[in-house]
Amino acid sequence: MNEVRKVSILTRNNWILDAGLLLTALVASFSGIYFLIFPDGGYKGGRNPFYGIQIIFEREGWEWMHTWISLAMIVIALVHLVFHWKWVINTTKRIGRSIIERKPNGNRASWMNTLVDGILGLGFLICTISGIYFLLTPDSKGGLNADPMFLFSRSVWDILHTWSGVAFIGAALIHFVIHWGWVTKVTRKIFKKQEFTTLQPVNSEI
Repeated sequence: MNEVRKVSILTRNNWILDAGLLLTALVASFSGIYFLIFPDGGYKGGRNPFYGIQIIFEREGWEWMHTWISLAMIVIALVHLVFHWKWVINTTKRIGRSIIERKPNGNRASWMNTLVDGILGLGFLICTISGIYFLLTPDSKGGLNADPMFLFSRSVWDILHTWSGVAFIGAALIHFVIHWGWVTKVTRKIFKKQEFTTLQPVNSEI
């Protein structure tokens, strides 16, 4: 009895990484949208009309999810980057040759994919760095705590974190659409029941 493999081990591992990245990115994105709609600061009856509001969880619950699920997403993304490091190097070299030679190398689809991945990576990098800044610096508590003024003001870090996150989410959605065919194809194969074939003896005439 011989088992027919549906996907290679490498493809399966890539799918698992992508699935983990998708789930953690969704949680990080939705919790980030929550903070964008319901900003911190103010007091009950004061400047912030959303002070103390509870949407599914209290604010502390959203903060916990956004912080730790985002950290999990960063770890998975780094592993994903290691898995695709060869592609990153080859793509960088190809772009470098195209710039030097002033001659496009590749079709329009490949350049679109490269552009989307570049925006995705840059947005992720800025969002990660600014997120680590907020993790390591004390909460402003509505302006009660002093601004540490590390490189930029806290408000600038907040703008960087917000809009790099928006760029990251937008590019990730486009990236997902571009690779939708691969996603559906591999997902069907992974969840399809394993098939087995029986090796029939070969009749030989002497």
